This record gives sequence, structure tokens and C-alpha cells, in this order.
Amino acid sequence: MKLVLFNDGVPGLLRGDGVVDISDVAGRVGARNGQEAMEGIITHIDNIHAELSSLGREGTPVPMSGVSLQAPLPRPSKVLCMGGNYREFGAREPSPMWGFLKSPEAVIGPGDTVVLPPDDINIFHHEAELVLVFGRSGKDVKQANAMDHVFGYTCGVDVSARLPSSGRPGGPRNTTTMPISPWKSFDTFAPLGPCIVTKDEIQDPHHLQIRLWVDGELRVDYNTDDLAHSIPESIEWASAIESFSPGDVLFMGTNHQGLGPMQEGDSIDVEVEGVGRFSIRVSDPLKRRWPKGVDELTARDIREGTGAPGSKQRPL
Repeated sequence: MKLVLFNDGVPGLLRGDGVVDISDVAGRVGARNGQEAMEGIITHIDNIHAELSSLGREGTPVPMSGVSLQAPLPRPSKVLCMGGNYREFGAREPSPMWGFLKSPEAVIGPGDTVVLPPDDINIFHHEAELVLVFGRSGKDVKQANAMDHVFGYTCGVDVSARLPSSGRPGGPRNTTTMPISPWKSFDTFAPLGPCIVTKDEIQDPHHLQIRLWVDGELRVDYNTDDLAHSIPESIEWASAIESFSPGDVLFMGTNHQGLGPMQEGDSIDVEVEGVGRFSIRVSDPLKRRWPKGVDELTARDIREGTGAPGSKQRPL
């Protein structure tokens, strides 16, 4: 099933002909707002699955013309992120695992606007990613049972500000910390959507196509089969450092071939196969400009391992 929040935090089931309101069910599991509704559904899914399935088949949908989708998890308690977790179409060998945290305050949803801050930044990049949604609490989880902790999947953009002094935000690479990255945690820097797809609907999360368009131009187009470290590996590594709870998320990282600048007026669409597609806009009060299209310098540097992401890009 595909779970959504719509029209000011109402929980629903997404169907081809609209969205079925499931707020009555969510209310019985203690929901007072959209985040609590989704966390309650996730936590109690075994008890309410049959009822939700029946509503999905027989409920009367709100037509999509009357639906405004929101982030399916507007305020997760933790936003964990894997870094450098792709092989760049096989050009790189898997590197030691590292990661960071984004602020939950950065989350926005479909139709919302990424607002670029006025800080001295080389470039702002879009990183389209598969995002895991946890269904059970965990700490020190082993690979053998890591997937038992996954509730489902959503689609995300890890908006990234590259600094003049160091293109790779997020602190030192080591295996003892997952620092909060201030350069990835500005308000609006974590778009999520359009829904949470329960894991039973995704046959193989290690074989999903991820795409991103800017003003209709396809930039990002890669498959999760290029992951350097699998989902169970990533969960084991991250959970050795950070605990997680139902409704928390893990960004799985991105393939950097296809990254490009985000700038004033951009309309961005992002899609994960089997999950869905949603759109966001970009606003920059300073109206900074970068060459439009793929950032080939970053693509090359990451592919060849010769430099930090975006360290050579400056606004025009």
C-alpha cells in the first residue's frame, strides 16, 4: 500500500483514482497530527493492516484534483544519511562507510519550495535518493535481520550546499560519529514524497531506477544496483552509531553522475521506481546563477576520486 499525508496532515491511502481518507483508523492509534498519524500506522500496522487493505479496495477516494500531498513524514525524529554510497556506474570501488544527520526541520513535501540561504556557497546540488522508512526501533542491528526493521520506502532529495573551502559537507569521515551536517540541514533541504510504499510492494530495492529532471531536462538517471554498500550493510553500520525509531528515515546516498546546480526559478521533479514522482520549486533571494545543466566537474571528480564535490564551482 501507498501511505500519504494530504490536505493539512490527513492520512490516506494513495490509489490510481485518488486518495482514501484513513484518519478514523489513525485516530484510534493516538494520532494528533500528521507525523503522529504516520508513526501510529507504522507502529500498529500488523493490527490494522486488514482494515487498511479493505479501505484501499472499497473506500471512496478524494479525487486528485482535490488533494494536496504533503511530506509523508513531516518531522521524523532522525534523518540519517549515507555518504559516498554509490560506485558511480562502477567507476569506483566501495569506500569505507560514512554518513551524517540532517535536521528534521529541513523536511518539506511535494509542491513545496527549496529556499537557498544567503551563505557564501560554491554551488547547491540536488541529490535524488531512495529513502528507507523504519518500522521498528533499532540499535546495533545486524545485517541478518536488518530488513525486519524496514517498513517501506519513499523518495527524497538531499539538497547539498558545497563550501568554498571543502566541497564535502558533513564533518570528518570516520566510523564513530554521524555528525549533523549544517550544510545539508538548512530549512527546506530535505524534500520527501510523494508517499511511503510498504516494503511488500517493492520486489527488490536494490534494483530501482532513480531519476531527476530540472525544467523538464533529465539530469539524474541511475539504478540502486550501483550501491556500494547494500541496505542491510548500511543499516548495520548506521545503527552501530545511532539508534532509530519507527518513522525515522535513512537516505541511502546518491550516484553523483548527473548532479547539477539548483537555482532561482527551477522546477524539479524526482522519481523512484515503484514509489512515485513529485515536484519541488527552488527560490534564491540572491538570484545567484550557475551554468545550467550537469555539473561535469563534480561528476568527474567523484568518478575519478580526484576532488571534493563542487569545490571548483562558483556562482557566475
